[in-house]
Amino acid sequence: MMNPVLRSVRRCALSLAALLLGTPAYSVEPAHKPNLVIFISDDHTAGDSTVYGSKDIATPNMSRLAAEGMTFDRAFAASPTCAPSRAAMLTGLMPARNGSEANHSAPKPEIKKLPAYLKELGYEVVAFGKVGHYQQTKDYGFDLSEHNGFHDDVAVPEALKWLEARKSDKPLCLFVGTNWPHVPWPDTPEGHEPKDVNIPPNHVDTPATHQARARYYAAITRMDNELGQVHDLARRKFGDDLCFLHFSDQGAQWPFGKWTLYDEGIRVPMIAVWPGHAKAGSRSNALVSPVDVLPTLVDVAGGKPPETIDGRSFAGVLTGKTQDLRERVYVTHSGDGDFNVYPDRCVRDGRWKYILNLHPEFKFTSHITKAGEAGSKYWESWMKKAQDNPVAAAKVERYQRRPKEELYDLQGDPLELHNLAEEPAQADRLSSMRADLERWMNEQGDQRTVFGKPTLLEAK
Repeated sequence: MMNPVLRSVRRCALSLAALLLGTPAYSVEPAHKPNLVIFISDDHTAGDSTVYGSKDIATPNMSRLAAEGMTFDRAFAASPTCAPSRAAMLTGLMPARNGSEANHSAPKPEIKKLPAYLKELGYEVVAFGKVGHYQQTKDYGFDLSEHNGFHDDVAVPEALKWLEARKSDKPLCLFVGTNWPHVPWPDTPEGHEPKDVNIPPNHVDTPATHQARARYYAAITRMDNELGQVHDLARRKFGDDLCFLHFSDQGAQWPFGKWTLYDEGIRVPMIAVWPGHAKAGSRSNALVSPVDVLPTLVDVAGGKPPETIDGRSFAGVLTGKTQDLRERVYVTHSGDGDFNVYPDRCVRDGRWKYILNLHPEFKFTSHITKAGEAGSKYWESWMKKAQDNPVAAAKVERYQRRPKEELYDLQGDPLELHNLAEEPAQADRLSSMRADLERWMNEQGDQRTVFGKPTLLEAK
């Protein structure tokens, strides 16, 4: 592969020759295509990193990327579950349109996927680790797909070895998916002191919660280390001839996180480093979604993003040509097998969120509430404390019993603790956002399907 510096010198020489000879610049070679490297973390809530304000967990490699590129403060998952979120990213279509609604389901085979778009632009498109939903990755059409099993934790080191040895001059799009911080978290806190960990106000404070949260932070540290390794090798390999993108599929596996439409479940980190294009140390308030990844990568690669998908290119945001992308984002959840049968939908703008719980008569259950599931043993301590502690009891009740409609002012209530759906002063807003979500669901062809066998609420 040509050295990045030599490639840059060659381009400058070609441009000078073109100017002197009156011929179009770069006429001797096709338009330049930057290398694309995408690092996906697994179940990582945006707020659990120093880049987004956490005081409990150090993420130095995320911070390095943020200093070199653009941080998105309003990036949201398409769904708070792995398969639908990743299918949306790789198709540019929301779950009802691509067919991957319930977790573990795959998108329709006839839909054109991201690798096909980039191959048409001359790219080699490769995936290591959890990029699609585990073994589904091979069905997306990558030139190479390796180590995509559950917690196949050699995926990142194997990706590094492959990239180090690669000799091709063909432009590369490399996806690297870590399994961290998805459960099971490391067995020990690995340097994170449980007693010093702050417990979020909407969680129940118990010794078991402190221990579990410290282990979650250990998993984030592992993810951050892998992120740094992939980024550093990509920069060494390609120099500035690189667009590097990092984001998570959805929020962490905590109550009010994964499987829910609260911000802890849908607000994800996203950082882009594109030397010479994205301003170093910049931040964006543009509302972005995983469906935007496909058109953005096609745009950056010099192609024309398809107009028939739900996603929009945010390349213009990266380069400073525009500050906004859309006025609102929509997120859907259908369920995760019989562990979690609770279909709901939401619409969120820069300040307000409306959640529609399609079946409020269902009890909200998850891998967390099912005894013996990985990472959920602390839930037993919540239930025990709730027996004689009204505050703990209210938090447990709120997690498992939801009203039909929820409305939150995220500016004054970022943890979504105060439902304003029944406030008379918000009646017009509630009606407007309800109508907007209904319109969007109809446009999507959303059948409001119930997947799995629900658990019904006990009578009070």
